[in-house]
Amino acid sequence: MLCAGLALLWWAVERRRGAGRARAVLAGGPTEESGTDTWAVVVARWRARLRGRRAWLCLPVAGALALLGESPLPLVAGVLAVPLVGRRLRAAGRRREREARAERVAALCGAVVGELRAGWQPAQALSFAARETGALGGEEARVLAAARFGGDVPEALRRASRQDGADGLAGMAACWQVAVDGGAGLAAGLDRLEASLRGHHEQRERLRAELAGAWATVTVLALLPAAGLALGTALGADPLRVLLHTPAGLGCLAVGGALEAAGLWWAARIVRGGERA
Repeated sequence: MLCAGLALLWWAVERRRGAGRARAVLAGGPTEESGTDTWAVVVARWRARLRGRRAWLCLPVAGALALLGESPLPLVAGVLAVPLVGRRLRAAGRRREREARAERVAALCGAVVGELRAGWQPAQALSFAARETGALGGEEARVLAAARFGGDVPEALRRASRQDGADGLAGMAACWQVAVDGGAGLAAGLDRLEASLRGHHEQRERLRAELAGAWATVTVLALLPAAGLALGTALGADPLRVLLHTPAGLGCLAVGGALEAAGLWWAARIVRGGERA
């Protein structure tokens, strides 16, 4: 299996290199391999592809346990674990994307303030800062069109704030509307908004640091069964054979798995309750 995987990887790399050389020949460029076809770039591309399919790593781990225990039960458990792990990984990815977008919104406010104090008009400052930070996401074209052609910029910003993690854009829309309708200083309002968003981010980071110990406890609870199996194997007790091939072992495996899942769910619920509070 390892040799087959290496052969498949080598074939994919050579195919990509051949396609790159063909494009270079057709374009009239040099036929030497460029920097984009180096091994580092190829490895980076494969790493990016595997990052979105990390849940499938449950299958080789389950297959190894099935071979060691001479039973199909670990493989069945691995197949069932793929969608569950995939869902958790996607949720974690969405959370990271939400936090990154919130950071970009705060950076957008600071960039607009800097451009306004440099003497730019609000529409020009917003256009430049939005392109630099990328905080508007898929609504960037709508917001910039409204700013450039005299449209309803606050409404466009409020629409953009509906994106996950872009709540700060609603405050930016309020500052823009107050500055346009009441003549208040836009730079001062956005400066206070940026300070508020930065403070919220720092508070979230402090909370995460305080809860790091609790999440470490949850991780230890998750790894304890594996540590027990490894210790039993080291002592020569052959726990996989007992768990997978005896009625008492199968009963212990079912009850222990249920208790482990309930314990992890309860501990994670407690920690997440602290986060929400």
